[in-house]
Amino acid sequence: MISRFGFALVAAALFVAPLKAQEAGEANGIWLTQAGDARVKVSKCGGGLCGVVVWLRQPIDPNTGKPALDDKNPNPALARRPMIGLPLFSEMRPNGPARWSGQIYNADDGNTYASNVAVTGPDTLRVEGCVGALCGGETWTRAQR
Repeated sequence: MISRFGFALVAAALFVAPLKAQEAGEANGIWLTQAGDARVKVSKCGGGLCGVVVWLRQPIDPNTGKPALDDKNPNPALARRPMIGLPLFSEMRPNGPARWSGQIYNADDGNTYASNVAVTGPDTLRVEGCVGALCGGETWTRAQR
């Protein structure tokens, strides 16, 4: 049975969570990955979120002297896509205040993973990829305007 103190804590948590989400801001904008090697434009689309690579620290592949490609993708046709303009999010649907769930493409290994995205502050976006119950992720920061 929940004590009065426990009930007060639960009630406070339920009240504070939506306030924090409102304070967090919008997901729309340009976000710098945690490693600082790419910027991703996040925007609303189709009732959810889209995320597209718009900048790379190294846009030219040093091995070829040409624009970086999605060369880790196991599909040969997709492996020729330029990294700039590459869509990362798919089927990202709202999953609570300032939260979305769907899939994310990882260009580092060419695989797509279940994903959760959450605005965690005015200038922070938590991006997670999951395999089964195991999730890992990083925090992106809003790029300077």
